[in-house]
Amino acid sequence: MDVHEYQAKELLASCGVAVPPGTVAFSPDQAVYAATELGGSHWVVKAQIHAGARGKAGGIKLCRTYHEVQQAARDLLGKRLVTTQTGPEGKPVQRVYVELADPYERELYLGFVLDRKLERVRVIASKHGGMEIEEIAKTDPDAILQVIVEPAVGLLPFQARELAFQLGLNLKQVSRAVQSILGAYRAFRDNDATMLEINPLVVTKDDKVLALDAKMSFDDNALFRRRNIVDMNDPSQSDPREAQALEHSLNYIGLDGEIGCIVNGAGLAMATMDMIKHAGGNPANFLDVGGGASAERVATAFRLVLSDANVKVVLVNIFAGINRCDWVAQGVIDAVKATNITAPLVVRLAGTNVEAGRKLLDESGINVITADSLADAAQKAVAAYRSVK
Repeated sequence: MDVHEYQAKELLASCGVAVPPGTVAFSPDQAVYAATELGGSHWVVKAQIHAGARGKAGGIKLCRTYHEVQQAARDLLGKRLVTTQTGPEGKPVQRVYVELADPYERELYLGFVLDRKLERVRVIASKHGGMEIEEIAKTDPDAILQVIVEPAVGLLPFQARELAFQLGLNLKQVSRAVQSILGAYRAFRDNDATMLEINPLVVTKDDKVLALDAKMSFDDNALFRRRNIVDMNDPSQSDPREAQALEHSLNYIGLDGEIGCIVNGAGLAMATMDMIKHAGGNPANFLDVGGGASAERVATAFRLVLSDANVKVVLVNIFAGINRCDWVAQGVIDAVKATNITAPLVVRLAGTNVEAGRKLLDESGINVITADSLADAAQKAVAAYRSVK
């Protein structure tokens, strides 16, 4: 789960990280009011979407008057902002963040990621802020500083100080940078984050160290104990199908293909998508119905997949271990009868009660193309698509 910049900054500020004063606004008039409350003579109006590279796409505007603040908010609100990270469809802008713009001298990079291979938190820093970390890695790999955090003790002050000195900060700046680095780590750890990026972390003329921008992502599996994070969710930033899947505890990711996939198990779902590509087709989605693929869950998965107008063929691939093929078959039958599906339906069942499941499908009277293996199912699904396109 992702949050907006202003929400990430709220979490950082609560852990002692210095951030510029700012206020969220949902209308041009609110943006002007926010600027008057903040004071100063320069403000930045930032589109709030779950994507980076907003500045290059015109989503960040520097304003010198209240009229410019109002016009910037009017230009952004209600629009779809297209950046290099959103894809051509863009993301809707439903709120802006008005922030006091103070001059700064240096831009730094600070990031925290969950390194799944090492099972540790990795801290990444660089003197080159305001750039994508991938770009820094290509142009100047030696400029990337890294620290692996031992989970038993956490990020220690001496590690933060070493990073601060390696970033070329003076003594006064180092003490403030250490506070920000340790505070950012606490925000990452205490909220079950999987990624925190402060880019840029800026140094001002009076030696302040401020988080000028922030992105945070959180572990979906830990949201049950992070109600404050759940409350920050903005459904408008997600694919409506993915939001619907989340309500039914289904793992769904929409793609741009034509063959809808209903599979149990993430690994089998990935293999199914690969096999469809290998057979010359394009998967329309990743969908894992989970180990307990009951008839109700399969029927819900059907409705979800068929909500995509691009889907021309549906492929059901179930390897039953915890669940049973007869349950899945009944779910397929119920879903077909409830949705009046007209698209070709390819079903491959294997595992527990497979014969009973196949018998249910054979006696159901619905039009089903059965397959004996994953490769056979993918080939039949692609052939069915070619016959109807």
